[in-house]
Amino acid sequence: MSRTVTLAKLPLKPGTRDEFIAAFGSMFPVVAGEDGTVIYALHTDDKDPDLVWIYELYADEAALATHMASDGFATAFAAFGGFVAEGAELIRMTPVQAEGFEI
Repeated sequence: MSRTVTLAKLPLKPGTRDEFIAAFGSMFPVVAGEDGTVIYALHTDDKDPDLVWIYELYADEAALATHMASDGFATAFAAFGGFVAEGAELIRMTPVQAEGFEI
């Protein structure tokens, strides 16, 4: 079993960061109920107020697939997706060394 990471780069519509953050909070109860979600963290960008990053660590590919296919994800994304501007990126990675969690 190999852990998997996604790093989402989400440009936001200008001036909507606080609204996005408030709406994004609906994701945390969703991921709290997912056994394979190890880390799920929202970050603001220090240089661009209209850019946020989401770091996600999953136990394996199956856990990521479960997350992406969940009704909770679809419902939560409907709540905050309207704040996302064009140019979003989803970067996939595989951790090979880490401190703080097992690979």
